[in-house]
Amino acid sequence: MTGSEETLRKTPLHALHLELGAKMVPFAGYDMPVQYPTGVLKEHLHTREKAGLFDVSHMGQAFLGGDNPAKALERVTPADVQGLKEGMQRYGLLLNDRGTIIDDFMFTHLAGEKDLYLVVNGATKEGDFAYMADKLKGLATLMPKPDRALLALQGPAAGRVLEKLSPGIDSLTFMHVRRATVAGCPAIVSRSGYTGEDGFEISLEGKDVEKVARALLADPDVLPIGLAARDSLRLEAGLCLYGHDIDETIDPAEANLVWSIGKRRKMDKDFPAAEKIMDRVFNGTEKKRVGILPVGRAPAREGTEITDKAGRVIGKITSGGFGPSLNAPVAMGYVESAFAHDGTEVDLMVRGKANPARIAPMPFVPNRYKRTTA
Repeated sequence: MTGSEETLRKTPLHALHLELGAKMVPFAGYDMPVQYPTGVLKEHLHTREKAGLFDVSHMGQAFLGGDNPAKALERVTPADVQGLKEGMQRYGLLLNDRGTIIDDFMFTHLAGEKDLYLVVNGATKEGDFAYMADKLKGLATLMPKPDRALLALQGPAAGRVLEKLSPGIDSLTFMHVRRATVAGCPAIVSRSGYTGEDGFEISLEGKDVEKVARALLADPDVLPIGLAARDSLRLEAGLCLYGHDIDETIDPAEANLVWSIGKRRKMDKDFPAAEKIMDRVFNGTEKKRVGILPVGRAPAREGTEITDKAGRVIGKITSGGFGPSLNAPVAMGYVESAFAHDGTEVDLMVRGKANPARIAPMPFVPNRYKRTTA
């Protein structure tokens, strides 16, 4: 065993992953399941057809307290935090002083509670929390919760499955959150996820997560799903992966994430580098994040150069692979803005050969979030 393997952290479900026959790989500093004996293709399609259970306990969870945590958080994100209603969550970008993206995260206003509940990416959580604590010093107190675990139950059967373990939970609609009891364990449950499917994220005390995971897996419609299928699902859904599609070299305008900037925040221009970002929103950027559909069967991986039809390099792939739901390759990346229109024909340089592709709208697979009650 190498030194790097010895330092890998384990989620509270590590033993269960091994019991289920998972192939483990290092990810975000953790020993994580990349796939199970079912195989990546079947895991992906099962999530689209029934329900998949993901261990996302590597993510960073925290509460933000203080006199006005919502107002304080707006110092580091362009999202409308103060306007978030009780029982709701929202997507936000954590920006540095230059207006580029430190991370993307979710924030929640739980009903009847003053503190905000935050979830950030696993690979960046220590840095995110240190940055927030420093920037919000004297205004709000960040309280990381490293002992909490996080499950994602995703797919069209998710509501039916979770309702059996938490009666009434299926009444939640997309981006609504509540404290609930799941299989007898206290939890924070949101109707959200990272697959484009209907589903839930379930935050639990680490000591309770195995009990809840086993109860969910007892349903014949639920299979455990690894990181590989999680990645292909989110790519088909057109969702960014931090460190690949967005990072500290990218701003919200380039990333096509302007929708995450609150209307009031756009008007007030009171977030990091607001003048610069809003100028780029209105006057354009040199490059844009786009969806890309390669022609044929060869997938284009991260780092693949994108050229115009004359062979000039105009961008590169940031995420790419095979889309099982489409039975075809899919990708996203950045191209010069003049080439960012849907239908534009480009080439992808795969092993020295120019493979044809076209710019395409995302998501590649329609989102199936539950937006209204049945």
